[in-house]
Amino acid sequence: MIRRIYPSDQIENYLLIDVIAVVFLFYHMTTEPSPIGIIGNLLLFALFLTAFYISLWYRDWRLLASSLLGCAILTLFGIFVNKWLILYGFIIADLLGRANSKAHIAVGMAGIIAMFLIVNEYNGKQLFSFEKAVYLPTLSVQLLIPIVIYIRGKSKRLQSELNAANEKIARYIQEEERHRIARDLHDTLGQTLIMIKLKSELTIRLMEKDTGQAKQELTDILTTSRAALKQVRELVDSMKYVSLEEEINYAKHALQTAKIELTVKELASMPPLTRIAETMVALSIREAVTNTMKHSQANHCTITTNYQAGMYTIQVTDDGVGFTQATNGNGLQSIKERMQFLQGKAEIKAVPDSGVTVILTVPIQEERKEGI
Repeated sequence: MIRRIYPSDQIENYLLIDVIAVVFLFYHMTTEPSPIGIIGNLLLFALFLTAFYISLWYRDWRLLASSLLGCAILTLFGIFVNKWLILYGFIIADLLGRANSKAHIAVGMAGIIAMFLIVNEYNGKQLFSFEKAVYLPTLSVQLLIPIVIYIRGKSKRLQSELNAANEKIARYIQEEERHRIARDLHDTLGQTLIMIKLKSELTIRLMEKDTGQAKQELTDILTTSRAALKQVRELVDSMKYVSLEEEINYAKHALQTAKIELTVKELASMPPLTRIAETMVALSIREAVTNTMKHSQANHCTITTNYQAGMYTIQVTDDGVGFTQATNGNGLQSIKERMQFLQGKAEIKAVPDSGVTVILTVPIQEERKEGI
C-alpha cells in the first residue's frame, strides 16, 4: 500500500533521510520566530512538502517546476525565518539530479544559485563572509550533487541496457545453436533413421521369401543403429560446453556485483563428469545463483560440493527472504528437469524469511554407464 503513495526506490534508499529532514524542518517552522507568524510558516512548509512530493514521482518538467518552487520557498525561509534554512537545498539538489534532461538540471542549479544570492543580498551580503564561510562550500556541494546523481543514474541505465543486450545476444546464440542442432539432426541422424526404416520394411518382406537376405538386412540395421548412436554422441559432444569451475567463478563475480558474498566449500574433489553432465550441473548452479540475485535479498550465499559413495552433491544456500512453494518459478523447475535427465535429483528447500537451499545430486556411476 505504501508503495502506491511513496516511490519504492525512495523507500529502499532514502526514506529515513526524508523523514529526518522533514521532521527537523517542521521543528524549525514551529519554533523559529518569523514576521509571517507560525501560520505563514506552516503554509510555506505545506507548500514545500507538496513540491517535494511532486519531485519524488516525476522526472520531466514537473520535477524542474517543483524544484524551482522548492528553491523559492527555501528563499522565503532564509529571508523571513532563518538564513541557514537554505541548507535544506540538499533535498532539492538530490531530487534535481534525477531529471531526464540536462537542461532541466542546469535550470534547477541556476535556481539554487539564485536562492543563495537572494538570501545573501537580503542579509547585507554577509552570507559568504569569512565567519560564515560554511555557506560557500555548501552551495558548491549542492551544485555538485545533481551532476553526480545524474552521472550515477546514467551509468546504471547504461549498465542495465548492456545487461539486456547481453541477454539478447545469449538468446540469439541459443537460437543459433538450436538451428545448428536441427540441421545436424536432419542431415545426419534423420537420413540414418530413414535408412533404418526402409531396411526394416524390406526385412519384413524378406522374412518368408529369403531368410539369408533378411539376416543380412538385420545385420545392416544393427550396423546403421550403431552409427546413429555414434552420431548422437558426437552431436551431444559438439553442444556448447560449460565448465563447472568457470561457472562457479562467474557466479562469484556476479554475486559480488549484487553485493552478495559467496563462499565456496569443496569437501571433495570433483569426480570425472562427461561434458554434458558437467554442463547440466553448471547450468543448474547458474539458475540457482540467478534466483538468489533476483529474488533472495540475501547478504551471503554458499556453494558446497561433495563426492561420496558414488554421489556428487552440490548445495547452493542463501540467507535471503525465501519463498513459499506456491511461488516456485520456471527457473527452479528447469533445475529439476536437468537433474532428471542425468538420473539425479534436485531438492529445493525454501522457508519464508529463512533463505533457500538447492541441493543437486548426480549419480556418477549410473551417469558414466549411460555414455552420453
